[in-house]
Amino acid sequence: MARVTFSSEQQRYTNEVACEVSAADYRELIDHITQRYPALSRADLLQMAIAIDGEIIHQPLLERIEPNSEIHFFHFVAGG
Repeated sequence: MARVTFSSEQQRYTNEVACEVSAADYRELIDHITQRYPALSRADLLQMAIAIDGEIIHQPLLERIEPNSEIHFFHFVAGG
């Protein structure tokens, strides 16, 4: 199963640092996470950046999730 690590902000809603999820792609991953943690907003997750196996992916909607993937959600950082 893929391992999802939550930011400290997300941990307020999950009460967990990480979880394991079985998902074939990004959309399925979001579905599983929001079902497991109803306090996490689907809309908020979809607006966050994601790193899959250390690679930041800006538009992950079609990304495949491998069974041994490591996933991190984080907020976009604006430069100036």
